[in-house]
Amino acid sequence: MSDTAEKKSGIGSLLKSNLRGYSMFFVLALIMLAFAYLTGGTNFSSRNFTNILIQYSYVMILAVGMVMVIIVLGIDLSVGSVCAFVGSISAMVYNTGIGMGPTLIIALAIGVLVGAFYGFWIAYMNVPAFIATLAGMLLFRGLSYIVTSLNPIQLRDNGYKQMASGFFPNIWMNEAETLDLLPIIVGVLVAVLFIIFDIITRRNRKKNNYEVSPIWAFVLKLIIISALIIALSQRFATYRGLPIVVAVLAITIFIFQFMMNNTILGRYIYAVGGNARSAKLSGINSELVVFIVFCLMGLLTGLAAVIHTGYMNSALPAAGTGFEMDAIASCYIGGVSAAGGIGTVGGVIVGALIMCAINNGMSLMNLGAAWQQVVRAIILLLAVFYDVYTRRKAGLG
Repeated sequence: MSDTAEKKSGIGSLLKSNLRGYSMFFVLALIMLAFAYLTGGTNFSSRNFTNILIQYSYVMILAVGMVMVIIVLGIDLSVGSVCAFVGSISAMVYNTGIGMGPTLIIALAIGVLVGAFYGFWIAYMNVPAFIATLAGMLLFRGLSYIVTSLNPIQLRDNGYKQMASGFFPNIWMNEAETLDLLPIIVGVLVAVLFIIFDIITRRNRKKNNYEVSPIWAFVLKLIIISALIIALSQRFATYRGLPIVVAVLAITIFIFQFMMNNTILGRYIYAVGGNARSAKLSGINSELVVFIVFCLMGLLTGLAAVIHTGYMNSALPAAGTGFEMDAIASCYIGGVSAAGGIGTVGGVIVGALIMCAINNGMSLMNLGAAWQQVVRAIILLLAVFYDVYTRRKAGLG
């Protein structure tokens, strides 16, 4: 085979092996452009970009946790109910005057305890995750009704909602005072850190004899994603500045992306999801890995509960309805396999952005909530079908 033929074959193999990732970016771009045409460009405004990330940040946080659960062949149908329960408890705690810091810690702790409850039944008692979390969905929805007495819990002041809908102070402004320089500086810093850690990840993968993409594809990915980060920071800079929840979301994504790609726990999660029996025979404590995964899911559910409660500025007994559907759909759209063992944090964030872009676009077009439900259901079905089809075509099942 000639060098040219080998090069074409290598490029074709790369594109085929990364088809889902490339196609999801392409789909996101098409959706944004389509709604730009339908809404006269409103969806590309600085205000709309900011509102999307504030309004749908809880979806992305839940999706980060859900990707780990689905990788180990689990599911969590209760995240919406748990969000309602934790949000109600956290609002009651905050209203005692204890402050936002302790309230957040208590909410996260409750989330971890809920996750540990699921982890015990699923990992050690062999109760299917579907059944355990379905029971939890009913349990915590009922508890949220009990603790709230079916009445919204109003927050005592605006301190609670700052993490969800507040902004960092405009410390640095340009001479015309029309551009907040803080988001630009933070965006450049995040882009640099992303490049550094992605280079470290690539080197570690090569050191451990894992397959890596060609250097040209790797550099192209770094350029595109870094440009998107800086472009997004420019949108924030021309509106009201950097939202606090965006910083929380970015830190969450970074921590779990790093954990999944660069730690022993991350490798164990993929190993258990790929083949739990083989992982156990190789010395991995599969039950403990599943237990930890559900604890982490609970932690992120607690965080999502606080953010959503703050965004609504009250704890609603019926809050969280449909949250599990959004998180699960984001995972499947973002490339997580229904057969387990495959998925990335970055991929599910793209999946969540697709869901958010569609919901936001339909809202800008004044389409009702009923149509949004129909569209999201169709997207979920097509995403799972695409996963099954591609795996069957590749001879994986």
